[in-house]
Amino acid sequence: MGRSEQRSAIGGASAEPFTHTHATTIVAVRYTEGVVMAGDRRATAEMVKMFQLELEHFEKVEGTALSLEGKANRLGNMIRQNLPSAMASGMVVIPIFAGYDTRRREGRIYNYDITGGRYEEMEFHATGSGGIYARGVLKQHWNRGMSRDEAVDLCLSSLFEAADEDSATGGPDAIRGIYPSVATITADGYDRLEDDEVARRFETLLATRAARLGISAPSVADPTTPAPKGGRRK
Repeated sequence: MGRSEQRSAIGGASAEPFTHTHATTIVAVRYTEGVVMAGDRRATAEMVKMFQLELEHFEKVEGTALSLEGKANRLGNMIRQNLPSAMASGMVVIPIFAGYDTRRREGRIYNYDITGGRYEEMEFHATGSGGIYARGVLKQHWNRGMSRDEAVDLCLSSLFEAADEDSATGGPDAIRGIYPSVATITADGYDRLEDDEVARRFETLLATRAARLGISAPSVADPTTPAPKGGRRK
C-alpha cells in the first residue's frame, strides 16, 4: 500500500440483494504473526481495484497514509456510496477486509453488511455462498497461538469443506493447476503463497482425511470423487 504503515488485503463475495451470499467463499484467520486470507478464486476483483485506487488517491491528496482502521472505514463508505448502483445492477459485494496493524502489532479482520456497516471480527470470519460451512470448520478448530502453517491449513480445510457442501464454491483442481488464492499479511507485508505449496498442503489434507475414514485418498484433481458406500465424501 505504498507509504502506509499498515499492511492490508481485501476479498469480496457477490450477493443477490437482501437475500444471500453467492458465487464464492472467502475466509480470514488471525494467528500469532498476523492474518491469513484465502479464497476459492471466484472472488470479485473489480472492487479490490476500486478500493486500491481510492486509497492511493487519498494518500496523494492528503500526503499521509490512512491507519488500518481508517482504511476499514473508507471501505465501508465506498460500499455505502455504491449501494444504489449495486442494487440497480442486481449485484451487491460483501467483502472481508484484513490487515496487520503496526500500531497494535496484531492482525485485524473486518466484515461488512450491504449498507457499509463495519464489524470487527476478533479471531476469524468467512463470507460467500459457502461461508456458513467454512465458519463451522473455523469455529471448531481455531485456537489461540496458531502458527502460520496451522492457520494456512485451517483456511484450506474450511474452503475444502465449503466446496464439498456448496456447488458455487470452487474446489482444488490439480489437472488445471487451479487452487485457492492464499496470502499472509504480517509486519513484513503481504505475501502470496505459491500454488506448489498450496497443492502440497491439499494433498496432505486429503491423505489425513482419508486415513481417518479408512479409505484411499481421493485425488485433488477430482474433488467430486464419489463418497464411500455408507457415507459422504469428506
